[in-house]
Amino acid sequence: MNDFAKQLPQMSGELFVTDGGIETTLIFDYGIDLPLFAAFPLLATEDGREALRRYYRSHASVAAAHGTGFVFESATWRASPDWAKKLGISQQELFALNRCSISVMAKLRGEFPGLRSVLSGCIGPRGDGYDPGEIMLPDEAEAYHADQIGAFATTEVDLVTAITINNTPEAIGIVRAAKGHGVPVVISFTVETDGRLPTGQPLGDAIREVDLRTENRSAYFMLNCAHPDHFRETLRTGGDWRNRICGIRANASRLSHAELDEAEELDDGNPAETGRDYAELRELMPQLVVLGGCCGTDHRHIEQVCLASKGGHTAA
Repeated sequence: MNDFAKQLPQMSGELFVTDGGIETTLIFDYGIDLPLFAAFPLLATEDGREALRRYYRSHASVAAAHGTGFVFESATWRASPDWAKKLGISQQELFALNRCSISVMAKLRGEFPGLRSVLSGCIGPRGDGYDPGEIMLPDEAEAYHADQIGAFATTEVDLVTAITINNTPEAIGIVRAAKGHGVPVVISFTVETDGRLPTGQPLGDAIREVDLRTENRSAYFMLNCAHPDHFRETLRTGGDWRNRICGIRANASRLSHAELDEAEELDDGNPAETGRDYAELRELMPQLVVLGGCCGTDHRHIEQVCLASKGGHTAA
């Protein structure tokens, strides 16, 4: 464990949960339109901020009720320069919205005084999370993501988490940018139904490459936006690199990325099944200490994860 990991409360061994699929919940459950699947513009209005507060409360309340810790993950997965430009948001406004995302969460956690929590600034890929497209060099990725990480670094943020990363050069650049700002960083890779990154690279090779080229600077790694069926066997048969994975944010749906892109209805799976899947994964990998959800999941899935992970009974 590196020095940055030691700073993080979730690395004490206590279970921390986080939220589910924020964009799918806002769209399908709250009826909010999110152009380009971007939630961060909601931070610009009081109505939008209240929708986000409502969302966070629904998940933090689950953690408080079950005695786990909680990771407040900011609504900024799309809040980087290319996406902001497409949405007509200036760089100055973007910097302010990234800062605002942490402020909203910092104030909200005051409503849960007994809840052990951390604030994470969420970073998304420069391009499509499901398609690597034109892959940047690490230096390009570092430069691209530096402004967003820099905005977070001026706040109360405890770490930054890069979610749905699909290639190693971008991951390396993000880690280097976080190092430049002195902020702990977590890399969360996404995988296809075969357990490999969308580039075709085996997961273990990706983790080893990022660690080698960043001097093990990531606090830990995570997996997200894939169903446990897509990566369970990869983890079961993996090597020592598995010990670097300390978090999971799985999809409720077994659909592939391509199928999810075409889906017009939400597939929210079975919350109890999600709980059982996570309990099985924790038996396989006891170092999994951060558990949340991705596409199709909400507070119901997180509650079942809490119940199953703490030895309780899940719903049928």
